[in-house]
Amino acid sequence: MIKRIVRAAKRRARVGLKAVRKPNTIKMYKQAVDEGLFDAEYYQQKYGKFVSDYAAFQDYLAKSSFANVNPSSKFDTEQYLRTNVDVYHAGSGALQHYLAQGKTEDRAISNAIERWHPKNVLLPEIGDSWKNQKVALCLHIFYDDFIDRFATCIADFPVDVDVFLAVKDSAMEVRAKSVFCKLTTVKQVKTCVAANQGRNFGPMLVEFSDELLNYDLVAHAHSKKSLYSGREQFQWSDYLNQFLLKDRHVVANVLRLFEQNEDLGIYYPTSFWMMPSWVHNWTCNKGFAQPFVDEWELDISDNFLVYPVGGMFWAKPKALKQWLEKSYQYDNFPEEPLPADGSYLHAMERALGLLAEKNGYKQFFYYPESSEFTTDKSFIFNHYHKNAFDLGGTLSNFDIVSFDVFDTLLRRKYFEPDYAKFLLAKEFVSTGLVSHEHEFIEKRNQAEFAVRQTKNFQGDVSIYETYQELAKQFNWTPEQANSYADEEFEYDLLMTKPKDEMVDLANELAHMGKEIWLITDIYYTAKQVELMLKKIGLVAPYKLFVSSELGLRKDNTTMWHHVNGLLSRSEKSFIHVGDNVRSDAQLCGDLGLTTMHILNPYDKWRLAGFDNVLTGPLDEKNILKWGPLVNNFGRYPFFGEQ
Repeated sequence: MIKRIVRAAKRRARVGLKAVRKPNTIKMYKQAVDEGLFDAEYYQQKYGKFVSDYAAFQDYLAKSSFANVNPSSKFDTEQYLRTNVDVYHAGSGALQHYLAQGKTEDRAISNAIERWHPKNVLLPEIGDSWKNQKVALCLHIFYDDFIDRFATCIADFPVDVDVFLAVKDSAMEVRAKSVFCKLTTVKQVKTCVAANQGRNFGPMLVEFSDELLNYDLVAHAHSKKSLYSGREQFQWSDYLNQFLLKDRHVVANVLRLFEQNEDLGIYYPTSFWMMPSWVHNWTCNKGFAQPFVDEWELDISDNFLVYPVGGMFWAKPKALKQWLEKSYQYDNFPEEPLPADGSYLHAMERALGLLAEKNGYKQFFYYPESSEFTTDKSFIFNHYHKNAFDLGGTLSNFDIVSFDVFDTLLRRKYFEPDYAKFLLAKEFVSTGLVSHEHEFIEKRNQAEFAVRQTKNFQGDVSIYETYQELAKQFNWTPEQANSYADEEFEYDLLMTKPKDEMVDLANELAHMGKEIWLITDIYYTAKQVELMLKKIGLVAPYKLFVSSELGLRKDNTTMWHHVNGLLSRSEKSFIHVGDNVRSDAQLCGDLGLTTMHILNPYDKWRLAGFDNVLTGPLDEKNILKWGPLVNNFGRYPFFGEQ
């Protein structure tokens, strides 16, 4: 077989064709086959037919640095790159690296892991009518080298297209137009030099949206060089480009499915597998999304949502009609520089899938690992499947394991943290101090805000400071105010329960010699938090960081800078575990700290498909009915607790 491949390559060279099968690649192919790490039959059953087994191997090599495709049942590409981040950052293919040096370095490999499988599969029908669709590609190119990258992607496109190009300067405009006009798959090219405002969405909406409405389908893509972490890499970009534009088989089936299913409105591949587990969360963007809630009547009550991460997708323009019909100007968009997250544009990206659904269309996706199309959204939490044994094994690799407290180690019987305030408010209603429980809760929360305001929002606030502020409104003595603060805490303490597996894990890690740190943003004092920890059965020695006493908070990064300073004087490895996407994962991760995001009980409840039962103002009937169910369901913060 190998000799036949070499002879074929030599024949092509003799007739003037470029021999694509380099000897070192052929050697690698033979080694991979001999060691059972490349199985052509397995690969072609999953990822499509190729003209030869070697062609299938070449296809794997081309994708293996950025796509979670596996060469056989005996090698998991994602596992190798996740556990060997140096290989990933070098842009090396997984199997290539293992065969060249990983094996001699005793780097571990694993059998192919099925992390997720779609509940339904979309199968395109045979036919040619899909080729009659009027198709536009809208590309925003900020980096010059992406002119050639995109041109390569669409050089073998399955249908002819019109290309709309936005570039950063006139020199790029001239070169881009020249390159794309030479492509036989391109019918016409329209270009513009775009202002550096609105990033990839600005030029599309300001320059081209009116014309794009006249097409059956539009693909939107842009030049992207960096991952969420800020490291300059091409893998995310290569992944999106491959399964949006370059893979002829995938693109043809996308076009077929759009044409054959009127209810399909927007498509993109499942999110890049090296993204953080929480990437499908609103994070800090709900406030920025209010214009879309008002204009499009979107429901953004859930914290997790499905959207095209990276802002690249295919869509029927009518599925995004309100977005494309609106008259945008560049000054409608925020000026640069923009933060890594938290802006009008980040909210806009997240709102697109919701808009398509609001208009009666479905989102659909391509899952590269199984080579299937689906409308199943559950891929967004496939990284939240972990049993307690695996969780313990991961955390035991670190010297210091830090835990958030509330909703991480500790749960509340009725889930709702403000229920303690509500119970105290019921007393005040009975004595005539306030007319309704919500009145007191509002005053209590306003008092906390007032204290923060007097501190110029520096540091943090204790529960006693809040009740001393309330004393001014209700003419309480300082002693009365403190007693009411104690009473609110005691109500909360009564409802405190352990997240059993997490408490057991913390105790076990301490028994193994790991340092346990507990870091919490809370208005309770350290002594009050210690009482709660004692009640839930935490017997491990720990170092406690409480925001109200230290005057440092996770959610404004002052606590994380403090922790970073402590760690800089130590050579110990560190990981933080918590349920708040922003405070426990994103912000500390931005500082280079290792994190593990776990599911808040209500997020787990909603991701499992249960109704949104705890919304709006506090409703005691709802809290008593649903709170214990949410609390019990979310006791273990991952799926797969059995």
